[in-house]
Amino acid sequence: MEEDKSSNTIETQKGAQELPFDWPKQAWTHFELVRQKSPLIQCITNFVSMDFMANTLLSAGASPAMIHSVEEIPEFTPKALGVCINAGTLTPDWLPGMKLAAQVANQSKKPWVLDPVAAGGSSFRLKACLELLALKPSVVRGNGSEILALFKGCVDSNSKGVDSVHGSSDAVEAAKSLAQQSGCVVAVSGAVDYITDGDRVVCVHNGVPMLQKITASGCSVTALIAAFVAVDPSHAVEATASALAIFGVASETGMDMARGPASLRTLLIDSLYGLDEATALSRVRINHL
Repeated sequence: MEEDKSSNTIETQKGAQELPFDWPKQAWTHFELVRQKSPLIQCITNFVSMDFMANTLLSAGASPAMIHSVEEIPEFTPKALGVCINAGTLTPDWLPGMKLAAQVANQSKKPWVLDPVAAGGSSFRLKACLELLALKPSVVRGNGSEILALFKGCVDSNSKGVDSVHGSSDAVEAAKSLAQQSGCVVAVSGAVDYITDGDRVVCVHNGVPMLQKITASGCSVTALIAAFVAVDPSHAVEATASALAIFGVASETGMDMARGPASLRTLLIDSLYGLDEATALSRVRINHL
């Protein structure tokens, strides 16, 4: 893997099928590029996650902008290097802004990432998420239940809202089919994170179980994915896997000192800010399925 110094984009390793792919180095190179470029990431997200998402992006070196007004989007969104759209506290008033931001991002040739929070929780929410999916995000990141709801196109009668009732491995085949149908990269979060473009499947084995006890941890990693993809949009699979791994490593190093969910939240942000190359190279665990 080589970084093109003239364009600040990443050349992924040649002959990845013949030679072992150096995923830790790939993840670190993406992270360094985020720190160097400090990409402006527009986040249209829920009230629960705004603070954690913004601080995650800041600690990683990116620049967050929590802008959702329809009046601002035509002028502001083209300035962003990437967009993150999160359906958490979805209302009819917010949906037009989400759709417009997606359309403007596409017109500006900027990547955008969709987080279909609790997609199977209600008919309104599912319809909105499917309409956003039809606008061609670069990446969709959700838990197993959310990805299955998008793939099946139906409300889940067993839905527990934002909590998944399916393991990430249960949704791998659905994720592959969804990626093929939509043309976007699909990431399924869980004990193991799976990322697919419909052909390749990449597995990330970083993270800690206590992340499930921190509200908006999933929302925050989606924002980080938006930052990583923004600096390397032509390699969305690699950038997405890198973001999930780096976030997971930060949670692992934070967990070494945490006493519970509240302290882990703070220590995760600190760990992401202070993460060094040696730690990343020794702890990133990614492989092809």
